[in-house]
Amino acid sequence: MTTRVLIAGSAVLACLVGCGGPGLKPVDLESAPQADDQLQLTENKDVDILFVIDNSGSMGAEQANLAANFGAFIQVLEANDVEANYRIGITTTDNGNPWCSPGATTPEAGNLVLSSCRTRMGDFIFNDGEEDVSDLACNDICTLDAAALEIQPTATDFDANPKPRPWLERIEGFTNIPAGTSTYDAFRCFGPQGINGCGFESPLESMYLALTRAQTADEDSYGFMRANALLAVVFVTDEADCSYNKAWATIFEQDGNREFWADPADMFPSSAVCWNAGVDCVGDPGSYDACETVNKDVLGNVTADPDAAVLHPLSRYFGQLDQIEQDKQQLNASAEVIVALIGGVQPDGSLLYADVGDSDPEFQHDFGIGPGCTGPMGEAAVPPARLRDFTNEYTPDNLHSICATDYTGALEAIADQIRSKIIPACYFKCAADTDPDTELVNAICEVEQTVPGLGVRDVPECLRDEQGAYAVDPASGSYVMPSGDDEVCFAARTDIGGQSEDGLDDIAEYCTDLGANLEFQLAYAAGVVPPAGAYSAGSCVVSNDPAQDCPSLD
Repeated sequence: MTTRVLIAGSAVLACLVGCGGPGLKPVDLESAPQADDQLQLTENKDVDILFVIDNSGSMGAEQANLAANFGAFIQVLEANDVEANYRIGITTTDNGNPWCSPGATTPEAGNLVLSSCRTRMGDFIFNDGEEDVSDLACNDICTLDAAALEIQPTATDFDANPKPRPWLERIEGFTNIPAGTSTYDAFRCFGPQGINGCGFESPLESMYLALTRAQTADEDSYGFMRANALLAVVFVTDEADCSYNKAWATIFEQDGNREFWADPADMFPSSAVCWNAGVDCVGDPGSYDACETVNKDVLGNVTADPDAAVLHPLSRYFGQLDQIEQDKQQLNASAEVIVALIGGVQPDGSLLYADVGDSDPEFQHDFGIGPGCTGPMGEAAVPPARLRDFTNEYTPDNLHSICATDYTGALEAIADQIRSKIIPACYFKCAADTDPDTELVNAICEVEQTVPGLGVRDVPECLRDEQGAYAVDPASGSYVMPSGDDEVCFAARTDIGGQSEDGLDDIAEYCTDLGANLEFQLAYAAGVVPPAGAYSAGSCVVSNDPAQDCPSLD
């Protein structure tokens, strides 16, 4: 392993520790980092994020809210102590239904959607033009033209040939959108999905199909999920999940079994079918003690047979995510799946289950339960049951109110869940400072990377400029490879609180809070996909007096 000297202008380690050049005092140190001081680096900053967005007739203001405040989500992912390599895919809750005739809606059925809302203006008109949110949910938010949104070709783990993909991504500072376009601004155009989707929303089944398609070779979204990446699923809906088993589509049909209809004498079913077919409540209807998810057969009886359940059991979706999580843990033992819901919960995160009966008979008839929350303009959302249980299985209490006037808090909280899984590579051995007269810790470190199937390789330090600051790639704003042949380099961050003007050497607060004085950061060259299953180890010359140099380090 080759020693890397982390002081600009110092090329020879022997002179660094033994010569008394200007501004550099000799320091009594080990001659090189030691093997027993190695630290395995947290290299996985990859996260694949799937947004499942309700595109039914009541979602205009909610989609506008999501798009307008999406910057809060992106700011967390791109923060100095996160710098996530993210992909963002978008699908809708529309999987079709016997009452959503072909042509009236265009079921995405888990296909990823990546097109400007300005090219889909018809999607923002509902009920023969009675509801038109073209300006509210698109024109007033999306300000970019087609050229600014043109998706750039990229490669995947499964396809080395670059081509446009149906998702947004930012990997090692490089995006698949044109220079000058931010992910935030792009999402303001790509995120709104319109309001003409099927009113029998199936967010769980949409997720299931989207993740299945992402693992199917002939699908456009194949390769969206990376083997070593975190997976986050975010549901945005104001109604109950209606992911039904198509073998039991008769529960919606006029000549079928009307067991779950709000009124069997109705001409057509309401969304109450979705609530009645999957939830049982106990206690006073004015304020139920509990509303629990259940599996019911076509006659309305609770069943233990998953094939007899008219709505797909949650076990179908648990099984899918559990398998994905287990596969990821083969590469990273700490890998997890994150799930979040922006839905019909109270602004304080509490849940309200109550019939409204005669006080609002139309809502009761349409949805089978009273509102879980009500927004500032009177817009009401159905309280979650199936989505509540699904979310809590993976990320307890990651439930946020769709009735909030501003989704900034919800989006920050969801992004913070991702942040918590992307831990900076703090060096907990207390790196030695070779020049105590300068504010920054000047350390001597080295890094090696083990790549499955390729073995171990030395990782060089990222390029520094003549002033000693890390060079900045103008295309990505990130680090520069020391040579054109390098695919990966490392930086040693030691700047606490902006001591230098070089933002690329700022150590994460996470590390300093734990007493560390150095953080390793890996960077990859443009177009290089970080190798799945790779792991790296870094070591530095350590301080002879850690109690003095790193007093807060355990």
